[in-house]
Amino acid sequence: MDYEKARFNMVAQQIRTWDVLDQTVLDALSVVRREEFVPGAYRDLAFAEVEIPLGEGANMLAPMIEARLLQAARVKKTDHVLDVGTGSGYSAALLGAMADKVVSVELSPVLAERARANLARAGVQNVTVEVGDAARGWAQRGPYDVIFVGGALPQLPDDFQEQLKPGGRLVVVVGKRPAMTLKCVTCQTHGVYQTENVIETLVAPLANAAAPKEFEF
Repeated sequence: MDYEKARFNMVAQQIRTWDVLDQTVLDALSVVRREEFVPGAYRDLAFAEVEIPLGEGANMLAPMIEARLLQAARVKKTDHVLDVGTGSGYSAALLGAMADKVVSVELSPVLAERARANLARAGVQNVTVEVGDAARGWAQRGPYDVIFVGGALPQLPDDFQEQLKPGGRLVVVVGKRPAMTLKCVTCQTHGVYQTENVIETLVAPLANAAAPKEFEF
């Protein structure tokens, strides 16, 4: 398989045609070798519009969803970023290509170790992978300019918003099947947030995400 051609086609025919026109995002997608972050058994599906199983109950985001999240985050070269759910390390690598530094947190020690190896092989030096449960953020390394959540949350805990710097952006898919929405939450100033609904979509849930409280009679 010609991976270079497949990556070019992914950007030109899938990503750009789905209203992702931010050149910084397109450049990152063109440079980071997605196939190097995909498990060997699924390598020929690296550029297909599917979620790829990573083991340990995790999935790799489909390319178009990943691109829309990245575009909504408006990542700048000076940004300090939190990546929630490292998975294979691909999202962290993309964020690393766009930002100053990235803290990526993975619940599974097995996936965290694989991601470190993938990132090292790709020559990514501004991403730190830590093991832990970031389903409510990762306050110990914050505050952040960008928080990128790589799995859906049934509801959005306040903890994430509170870890944003003024002007910071949180991008996350919120809801449960069949109704999920990609949202961008911007911190206007401490305690004041603006939420934009970007698109309706479907994404695998983030491990350990807090479930909404059930109504009690």
